[in-house]
Amino acid sequence: MVVVMNADAEADEIERVKWNLEQMLFRTQVIYGVKRIVIGAIGDQREVDLSEIEQMPKVDKIVRISKPYKLVSREVKEDDTVITIKNASIGSGTPVIIAGPCAVESQEQILAAASWVKKSGAHMLRGGAFKPRTSPYSFQGMGEEGLKLLQEASLQTGLPVVTEVIDEWSLETALKYVDVLQIGARNMQNFQLLKKAGQTRVPILLKRGMSATVEEWLMAAEYIRSEGNENIILCERGIRTFETATRNTLDLSAVPLIKRLSHLPVLVDPSHATGDRGLVIPMALAAIAGGADGLIIEMHPEPAKALSDGPQSLDPQQFEQLMQRVNRLIPLVGAK
Repeated sequence: MVVVMNADAEADEIERVKWNLEQMLFRTQVIYGVKRIVIGAIGDQREVDLSEIEQMPKVDKIVRISKPYKLVSREVKEDDTVITIKNASIGSGTPVIIAGPCAVESQEQILAAASWVKKSGAHMLRGGAFKPRTSPYSFQGMGEEGLKLLQEASLQTGLPVVTEVIDEWSLETALKYVDVLQIGARNMQNFQLLKKAGQTRVPILLKRGMSATVEEWLMAAEYIRSEGNENIILCERGIRTFETATRNTLDLSAVPLIKRLSHLPVLVDPSHATGDRGLVIPMALAAIAGGADGLIIEMHPEPAKALSDGPQSLDPQQFEQLMQRVNRLIPLVGAK
């Protein structure tokens, strides 16, 4: 449930309500919206008398949340969550483009990729240092050395950096080098990792599991939010269906659906969804038209030489074409 406070509630009045809820064994978190302040209260409400809470100063009302996910639901927070990472604001109405190679392979490669990302007008750099691969014989990433190269690329270009973490050790290590931690599809229900991510205050990019329902995806986000981290970015990257012509089936209906159910921003990854660079640009444009808060795109200076996901990676010229087409589309769909 949430306790809705009047917009002019003072800090001590909010704290008093929180204290009383905690005496009733509720876990509480304060959520500041544009129009209202709410206190999320997680716990068993069945045998608790809430009349005393309802009568406290500056309490407007108590709302019981019908969804199994509470803190990430639109019922708790009516206005959109905006996550600012350096000069990029995800969820603000201006689509944010994140691009770079699937994996960091060398200093020369990641610096070249970062330069193209910056030159093309994208906002953030992505690159994998830890790669969970289907085959144990595939390239697994450069580890901490890759993180150091990402940090160097960030310092040279000013671009914030996103990288995937796969366990608690990689998470702790990545915190020293990057701006956003990505939890990939294979780890969407790694609940210990979600809890650890929630205990940081670093933005978390949470990809949808390859067989996850929308509700399961939002419940994974709830794990992060319930630990106190408000900075969650969702990412639709395709789901597994009976179709074999593409790597996955890109569920673009999830974008407006998430917007209805949750206040969190949502990105789309057309690279992993399709597995085919020839499909990346049209699906990226469709995602923007569908209301996505941004894109995460695989771009490699030389896709034919990529150690990971070369067939779905755009080359620099293709990525520049994508950026030009996205920028022409944005005003047509009402985005900023």
